Amino acid sequence: MESVKKLKNGLQQRDLSRREFLKFCTVVAGAMGLGPAFGPKIVEALTTGQRPPVLWLHFAECTGCTEAVLRTTSPWFDDLLFNSISLDYHETLMAAAGARVENILYHSADTYKGEFFCVVEGAIPTADGGIYGMVGGRTMLSMAQEICPKAKAIIAIGNCGSYGGLPAAAPNPTGAKGVKGALGSQLSVPVINIPGCPPNPVNFVGTLANYLLFNKLPSLDQFGRPLFAYGDRVHEKCPYSEDEGEDRCLEDYGCKGKRCYNNCPTVRFNDHTSWPVMAGHPCIGCSEPEFWDTMTPFYSEHDEDDDEYDDDEHNDDEHDGKEDDDD
Repeated sequence: MESVKKLKNGLQQRDLSRREFLKFCTVVAGAMGLGPAFGPKIVEALTTGQRPPVLWLHFAECTGCTEAVLRTTSPWFDDLLFNSISLDYHETLMAAAGARVENILYHSADTYKGEFFCVVEGAIPTADGGIYGMVGGRTMLSMAQEICPKAKAIIAIGNCGSYGGLPAAAPNPTGAKGVKGALGSQLSVPVINIPGCPPNPVNFVGTLANYLLFNKLPSLDQFGRPLFAYGDRVHEKCPYSEDEGEDRCLEDYGCKGKRCYNNCPTVRFNDHTSWPVMAGHPCIGCSEPEFWDTMTPFYSEHDEDDDEYDDDEHNDDEHDGKEDDDD
């Protein structure tokens, strides 16, 4: 009852109804494959006071993933995150700067060693000792090497943090890599990839909710992505894939939906308002590794080679090798 009272008071202070919050949590439950009945359980999980510490690192990126999180509504994501997790470090959001902020980062990593989630947004330059990416006089590589291994788990948000993204596109002069590629054997903690350019914030919150609900991280596919969000190809869930009447399928314009795993058609963006194909733009495959090299040009005539991805055997091959749950 006490948690319900705190939730009610908090929502009133932020001019947000409990119904709106429950609606959002129901969307998260649906994205996780739990069904709408789990909506209230996610409300409880996000408001019980079990606020895990989070250190959010920015490396070689455009901050688009942060912007996607901050600009969603019903509820406002900044309210949700600040009241559901303890966001102790985030360079974009912190008012302070300089040595004081750097001290907060390293002090928090030591204080909450083995307890905090480390969110990594952006690729990590590794060439020539990592000198092509610097923050406060330190290489991004050395920062990741010091902070990431101390985390309970690492959430790589966006394609850049997951697989290197645009900074890693050929010829990749900076040696940019995703978290796992950059740190390799130095990591003994689990890494969850939430790829996309940008990814849907629902998938990020769903990963945290999975931990708060079940005290474990979600099941992953062979590319380290949560199966609840990346278990199906975009084409399989696209409402326009067989829409011959309106001729809305964008395969002939270069749509990569047959080669890309994501839940964009079902979760959508901006309060479930729309997603790229719905707005008339082909899927560019942004949740796949090396998509800047393998999926370009983004606009192109239909490639008959893509037809091989119609084979269900390909789908089974890619996702039968899923990673085990990480406790």
